[in-house]
Amino acid sequence: MEMLDRGRNSNAHLEEMVRDVHVDISVRERSFFSNHLPGPVKQKAYIFDGHGNYFNKEWDLSEGRGREFCWYHVELPKENQKLSQYAKYLIDVLCPPLKLQDILSLVSNGPFCGHVDGALVFRVNSAGPASSNFTFRIAARVTENSVITVSLGRVPRLGFSPVGQSLLSEVPSVESPSFPSGERKEGSGILIGEHVLEFLLTMNHSEEADNPVPRSVSNLVVHIIDTFVDQLQDTVTKLEIELDSVELELDRGGSTLKKQMLDDRKFPKLHINLQRLLQVIAHGEQVFPRVKEKCSSKPWFASEDISALEELIGRLRRLKENVGFIANRVTAIQAGLDSWQSEQINRKLYYLSFLSIIFLPLSVITGVFGMNVGGVPWTAQNEPELKDGFLNVMFLCVIMLLVVLLCFAFPALYARVDGWWRKRATFKNSLSLNRKSFLKRTSAGRSQERGGYLRV
Repeated sequence: MEMLDRGRNSNAHLEEMVRDVHVDISVRERSFFSNHLPGPVKQKAYIFDGHGNYFNKEWDLSEGRGREFCWYHVELPKENQKLSQYAKYLIDVLCPPLKLQDILSLVSNGPFCGHVDGALVFRVNSAGPASSNFTFRIAARVTENSVITVSLGRVPRLGFSPVGQSLLSEVPSVESPSFPSGERKEGSGILIGEHVLEFLLTMNHSEEADNPVPRSVSNLVVHIIDTFVDQLQDTVTKLEIELDSVELELDRGGSTLKKQMLDDRKFPKLHINLQRLLQVIAHGEQVFPRVKEKCSSKPWFASEDISALEELIGRLRRLKENVGFIANRVTAIQAGLDSWQSEQINRKLYYLSFLSIIFLPLSVITGVFGMNVGGVPWTAQNEPELKDGFLNVMFLCVIMLLVVLLCFAFPALYARVDGWWRKRATFKNSLSLNRKSFLKRTSAGRSQERGGYLRV
């Protein structure tokens, strides 16, 4: 009876949950047209006319007509939140017209490429803390006249801006102490700071203003994948620059810097980040060839864009090899630090062993002469008239200490004596050889004077 009651209670609980779900669905159906954009989520909407022009448009998730096509991009915040929270953000932004299966295919972790509700959906979402710089997520839903993309954080060069705002098309002049920021030389162009120049050196691409405007959906898909590969390349370049600077600091710094790096666990953390980056690249190697295969059967996907996808896949493979080289460098540096730490520990243990070897015989002597029994030699216990027992013990301790030190110094003394003996023997051999050669030369000269005959 008790088990039946428990079963009835569980069934009632399930029915209540199902009823709540139906109520929630009905409420959402009534509020289809009352969506609002959450605060931390950013959105961009463009419409392209197919002739190289684009315009900003409202967020209505409508598709283009004729040669026109639309692009809707959602930028999720890089905050450590649950995956269900990101799904909620997308539901608030993209529903309707998207359905729950579309949302799940865009926000789930791991690689995916397939058709969902008649649209091509692909994603490269790495599982990791969202706030990490080595966690990358990009997903896209592609139809013939519209593209919807979702990214975690900002993807450089993904959007579009007017050409006149490009910094790379200006003549630069770098700030220096002799050239204040408020002044500008004649013909020197725009003035940029040194930190801006260092940032630009880590970029392997141009700015948003220099992006070619896509003329078709296939151009837009190639642009999205290209910017994602550029983002990975930027991260690898920053890692290389950081690793070069760390190696220079290790060459210049001393033991304090090495201890700090070991305490901070800098290289194990860097190795973990490299493994995350390799996982993202591996996901891209799985997804992008399937995207190329599925897009090649689409009549609206251009053949030159198929070739561009093949080139991007090759870039991704070369990038994977480069990340493997960086991981080997990190492993080598960490192995060097571990060996240095082992040497420091061994040196300290050597000093402790040296001290223990010195004080061990002394402790034996003091223990023997400190026994509270009668008949201890060289003390007043055995001979009452003897007054110098303490001095005798100290004299014996000094003799034992000298013997121990001599044992430690014996290898060095032996090496010196052996080297001196070998050097003396070598010198004697050289003298004897020189004397024999001299006698041989003189005897040969005399024989030539006597007609060339040698004395037998």
